[in-house]
Amino acid sequence: MPLEFDGTYEHCSALIDGVEYRGAVVDVIITTNDVTHMSEAEIGGRKVPITEAEADALTVYKARDLRHHTVGVEPGEDSPVV
Repeated sequence: MPLEFDGTYEHCSALIDGVEYRGAVVDVIITTNDVTHMSEAEIGGRKVPITEAEADALTVYKARDLRHHTVGVEPGEDSPVV
């Protein structure tokens, strides 16, 4: 589900289940979903899964980036999984 940017890159939107969520890019908060190990953007009050390229594009246009790296260990294993 790709993000859409307006022509000035001041606003972005995402379509989820037929509902469009839209917001100013400067109000978007990018976080990490610890379960999926993927980035999410909070747009218009809704968390939206996004690609790393979309997250990077949002940060260029001043979205707030609160992502973090996730590292875990598979059950019964000693090596970390990234």
